[in-house]
Amino acid sequence: MPPFHVTSTAGCRALRCRADSRRAWALALLLAGAVLPAHASRSEYLGYFDSDGDGRVSLTEYQDYLSQGFHAMDRNGDGVLSADELPPGVRTRTATTLQSRRLALTRMFDRLDTNNDGYLDVDELTAVPW
Repeated sequence: MPPFHVTSTAGCRALRCRADSRRAWALALLLAGAVLPAHASRSEYLGYFDSDGDGRVSLTEYQDYLSQGFHAMDRNGDGVLSADELPPGVRTRTATTLQSRRLALTRMFDRLDTNNDGYLDVDELTAVPW
């Protein structure tokens, strides 16, 4: 990143906003619990989700796999990420619950399931979400 100079408070606000955005993405990745290793093929990636080995990913498999990070962070197992369970520097305005996480994953699954068959194939799973 090139060096920059802040000449106004608006610039400072923009920098804070960018930092908050980075923290939000970091939290999203932690909650996802699913970062594709550089050496994994698309079919190997599908295999991480596909717990029953049928070559496709159901909504429950999708939610379960992408909720692993949430469960790892939820140390007391109450289904809510409290401030002390979040990484340093991450702030949320509302509580992050497992229920809200699974609902958000349902919406993402529905957007990825372009043929509306209730499953994700390797192409749908690895597509860039819109």
